[in-house]
Amino acid sequence: MTTRLRPSQVEWVHDRLTDRDWQIMEAVNLLRLLTGSQIERLFFEGLAPGRSRTSSRSRALHRLVAWRVLVPVARRIGGAGRGSTTLAFALDSAGQRLMRERLLEVGKLPRVRRPGPPTERTVRHTVAVAEAHVALTEIGREHGFTLATFQAEPASWWPNGLGGYVKPDAYAVLVWGEIRDHWWIEIDLATESVPTVKKQLLGYLDFVHRGQLGPGRIIPRVIVGTTTPGRREALTAVIGRLPPPAGNLIRIVQIDELATALYQVLRE
Repeated sequence: MTTRLRPSQVEWVHDRLTDRDWQIMEAVNLLRLLTGSQIERLFFEGLAPGRSRTSSRSRALHRLVAWRVLVPVARRIGGAGRGSTTLAFALDSAGQRLMRERLLEVGKLPRVRRPGPPTERTVRHTVAVAEAHVALTEIGREHGFTLATFQAEPASWWPNGLGGYVKPDAYAVLVWGEIRDHWWIEIDLATESVPTVKKQLLGYLDFVHRGQLGPGRIIPRVIVGTTTPGRREALTAVIGRLPPPAGNLIRIVQIDELATALYQVLRE
């Protein structure tokens, strides 16, 4: 049974957190889950790749877990019952309290992601959405653009004008000089049928046809990152049968090409 945290314990942790610790907490709160590898790529990139960088990341995560800032969540690569197991990290009780206090200090709504008992499917999807954020951050560093905004659901949801919402998995804004590209991101792990995905995409088209506007009073384009070439072809064929402006509004790519595809559009 987990012991209840006393305020003095939270204060003790607060006084020992580094700037990088806070950055890790903020990213985990934003994305709900991050793997150790993703945390290393985001916050330890200044160290030379290899054992030294991985060891530094491991020591930092071990400390944050011991202080109940983060809690590990096991996920099985390849699905339950096969493959290897790796760890993702969510906010633990001390991390939740500290993030809530930090957000209140800067006048923001204290929306804090509490770790629940997620299913394997939920963990895989959440980590895949987080990977979009990590990959965009990395390619931005390499090519000189900024990931100015990245919101995971439910912060990414937007009123559809009918009392409901369009519900992208993420909303991103890429900035390069005077150029700002707005995107709604969907991560498709082939757990839904093609007709179900088609229905989701029709929701975006209906939003456009009714003259609705999204964040920034524009209509973000939609990119769907999917799993395999075959799945990509199937969804691309769906787009080809949808009414305009589906061909201009929606782009289908494989997940590992998503960040590169957004960068290429930004260059255009």
